[in-house]
Amino acid sequence: MALKYPQWQKPLAEAILESNPQHLREKVQRAEEAIVRRIEELAFDPRNEHERRVLRDALSILRDVREDRLGSLEEKGQ
Repeated sequence: MALKYPQWQKPLAEAILESNPQHLREKVQRAEEAIVRRIEELAFDPRNEHERRVLRDALSILRDVREDRLGSLEEKGQ
């Protein structure tokens, strides 16, 4: 499957698909950094509304991954 925005969609997919809790935190962080970097690149560009919208959705997905999958680990002190 070809990604439309691979510079941030690839790290996002890697974070979502990560099953090893020891690697999940790092992959979530890497995906968040890629997404924020892209948001900053688009900040003053009036075009690309679609990408800005899916970037916001991606951050929401990562927030859910962090809460659902990392939250339980953080509560256990891991």
